[in-house]
Amino acid sequence: MSSIGVPGIILLVILALLLFGPNKLPELGRAVGRTFREFKDGARDIIGEDDQPSRTSEPAKPLAAAPSEVQAAAPVAAQSTADNKRLPE
Repeated sequence: MSSIGVPGIILLVILALLLFGPNKLPELGRAVGRTFREFKDGARDIIGEDDQPSRTSEPAKPLAAAPSEVQAAAPVAAQSTADNKRLPE
């Protein structure tokens, strides 16, 4: 597959100006940039979640936890679910 080249890029810019107009192009560029940034952050989070268990060398905790441990873990769990429900900006 060959590259687009300079004439192809010029043609794409002219076509974008005709379709969207000069006033909408900056907004469109910002929206595309935000989309790529969110995608990259999401991919980084997913990769980080996969790598995190393999990085930690802590021994496995028993299934039955003491009541004080369960109460201490509850706010952390509530906070992580609130982070997952965050709306994009």
